[in-house]
Amino acid sequence: MGQVRWTEKSTKNLEAIFEYIAHDSIVYATRFIKSLIKSTDVLIKQPFIGRIVPEINEKSIREILFKDYRIIYKLLDDENIEILTVYHGARNFVSNIIIE
Repeated sequence: MGQVRWTEKSTKNLEAIFEYIAHDSIVYATRFIKSLIKSTDVLIKQPFIGRIVPEINEKSIREILFKDYRIIYKLLDDENIEILTVYHGARNFVSNIIIE
């Protein structure tokens, strides 16, 4: 069985989202981040469930949505996934947002 690995960049994205929401409620921020992370569990059994990121149009780079956030991931092979970034869908997409 494959696994989902979070990159350093995606982890920092989660921390920034947490901090932003925590200004209003630490409890809600904790719940939100836990739910967002849990939403990626589906990728273990169905790695191709996400759509190809239209701005990149690369088969191995896909995304799933969680509320207003885009979770962009890369298929390393048929089972292993790397979460590249998480960001708010209202932000303009810049291709270098996932290329470090």
